[in-house]
Amino acid sequence: MGVSTSCVEKGIAVVTVGFPPVNALPVAGWSALADAVRAAGRDPEVRCVVLTSEGRGFNAGVDIKEIQNDGNSALIGANHACAEAFAAVYDCAVPVVAAVHGFCLGGGIGLVGNADVIVASEDAVFGLPELDRGALGAATHLARLVPQHLMRALYYTSRTATAAELHAHGSVWQVVPRGELRAAALTLAREIAAKDGRLLRLAKAAINGIDPVDVRRSYRFEQGFTFEAGLSGVADRVRAGFGKEGA
Repeated sequence: MGVSTSCVEKGIAVVTVGFPPVNALPVAGWSALADAVRAAGRDPEVRCVVLTSEGRGFNAGVDIKEIQNDGNSALIGANHACAEAFAAVYDCAVPVVAAVHGFCLGGGIGLVGNADVIVASEDAVFGLPELDRGALGAATHLARLVPQHLMRALYYTSRTATAAELHAHGSVWQVVPRGELRAAALTLAREIAAKDGRLLRLAKAAINGIDPVDVRRSYRFEQGFTFEAGLSGVADRVRAGFGKEGA
């Protein structure tokens, strides 16, 4: 259980997340993920990072039970750790390919929304169930995956979009059978890693520099409303029903 990094072939680092049963990450898990992605990007031998997960799905967001048990201290910790993990992906010195299977929810959207390229399995679904979990946030990143009005509809309803739908919008590069996901992600990473390493790093910095939205500042703005929901009590009221039948 945890976050691990492997160099499967020259120029490619694979960062793998595994927090069973559903990859809902605790505060420490988000921090470990941020550290792993940053370390991979700093390695001068690495030209592409593949972000993947073990288990039933790519990512189910934050560990709600940790927040229920530890209150505002866990909420503050999650706010900071998620922001760090998302920024680590965005600021990684080399391109990041997200290999997504199963569910990609909540904080998972923050990760893939900041990745450079997304490869997904046919069973992958993407969404923000934040309003059902007493939270707000990551609309910044969902808006990088789908058009504005669809983002709003998905956000307000907590519905999900399929990998095929995101492929149609151009935000998912390739959709493959689940058993072929790792190979497809590595094939793309291999093509990227074949480029000159120094030039790739300049290209990543240049592309980030022309983004129309400052994703770090935008996400931190959203998080202020998450904390307001927590202080007002509405978040606790909604979370009280989390995981209960009929909730």
